[in-house]
Amino acid sequence: MSRFVHPAGDRHAEMLPHERPPQAPADLNRIDPAIWPRTSTRTDGTLTVGGVDVRDLARDHGTPLYVLDEDDVRSRMRDYATAFAGSEVHYAGKAFLCKEIVRWLDDEGLGLDVASGGELAVALSVGFPPERITMHGNNKSVAELSRALEAGVGHIVVDSFDEIARLGYLAEQQSKRPKVMIRVTTGVEAHTHEFIATAHDDQKFGLSLNAGTAAEAVHRILALPQLELVGLHSHIGSQIVDTGGFEVAARRLAALLVQIKDEHGVVLPELDLGGGYGIAYVEGDEAPDIKELADGLREIVSKVCVEAGLPVPRLTVEPGRGIVGPGGITLYEVGTVKDVEGLRTYVSVDGGMSDNVRTALYGAEYTAVLASRESTAEPMLSRLVGKHCESGDIIVRDCHFPADLAPGDLIAVAATGAYCRSLASNYNYLLKPAVVAVSGGAARVIVQGETEDDLLRGQL
Repeated sequence: MSRFVHPAGDRHAEMLPHERPPQAPADLNRIDPAIWPRTSTRTDGTLTVGGVDVRDLARDHGTPLYVLDEDDVRSRMRDYATAFAGSEVHYAGKAFLCKEIVRWLDDEGLGLDVASGGELAVALSVGFPPERITMHGNNKSVAELSRALEAGVGHIVVDSFDEIARLGYLAEQQSKRPKVMIRVTTGVEAHTHEFIATAHDDQKFGLSLNAGTAAEAVHRILALPQLELVGLHSHIGSQIVDTGGFEVAARRLAALLVQIKDEHGVVLPELDLGGGYGIAYVEGDEAPDIKELADGLREIVSKVCVEAGLPVPRLTVEPGRGIVGPGGITLYEVGTVKDVEGLRTYVSVDGGMSDNVRTALYGAEYTAVLASRESTAEPMLSRLVGKHCESGDIIVRDCHFPADLAPGDLIAVAATGAYCRSLASNYNYLLKPAVVAVSGGAARVIVQGETEDDLLRGQL
């Protein structure tokens, strides 16, 4: 069977530069250490992660399969803790959360951000210290706030005037005085996709600095003795590699701290600059240097506060993707290889948008390789797609595989540790894959894969 490989004079030559598919990599077998988990390598041609052969993982646990490099994830937890020594590092659980991740966080001494009652339940189920939990969300229910108060979570980040009143009432009913922070939309434009930029005014999160609603929230909270206002919170977006936005947000929040001191005589001791730090998904992507980021944020906050005669607040950051994203891969089995003459080859696998919706949702890019063997065949322009009844069911829009790719081969997609399992669905009644942690040549299931019984449970 012939496989399409950029013939001279084809329709791609007539495209504008930004429309043309990417050039084939020089080595289709290369495992780029900037993109793949830190323990990844090829052994006798086969991809291994955590010392485990991906063929063994597929044989023992099936595909699709999420694979998490425990050593990689734990090392990144330590990287953040070291870079931000003297500050607080809270893992953003929305990136990916399960009981075992919570245990790793506890072992490494990090805090945890939760954005729902369900995420809080996961943390509490394994005895994670509630004082190291921060509760987020733009529409926390009465039940969620009540449980957070009962558990004694360390901080609740308020997101609206309604929530201030709701939380004040519940705190009085329970005779609690929770520590609260105000989520401030700072007006900083994060250079990222519209759906993951969160600091401009025209969106659902936070209270506006520009419109004065953040200042009004300060006034309302200080008027409620059952709430303890301890700081301000900002989150400018996600998958951000330009750190300039964080510095602008820090300046604006520090200025608000000065305003609060001048107007109310109150010095707030904490400042949370959120997360959103990007990672490398494809060759050429740049991820921020964590130490440089930490030093830069501390420097700007210190400078602004010292100039204003304020004590420097305790700084908190909330990495999620930056911790768990690079350490995860997804394994698929090739089912159908279909040539579209003069265009590309469509490689269909046994998963798709039900286990990774990010490409369909906001055009995410990924690196994928033939993982079960090496090949010296010519590269063929490909599109890695799933098995769902959607034309938009695309995992990797433009990539290259060896021209001898065949059904039964295993494909690995890098940097899928964040937001893939969290956003997984049962579209077309596909089963959600298992999550397997690998380390030291051994693998263990940390989230069981679904069965047909799971799909049918609850249907009457």
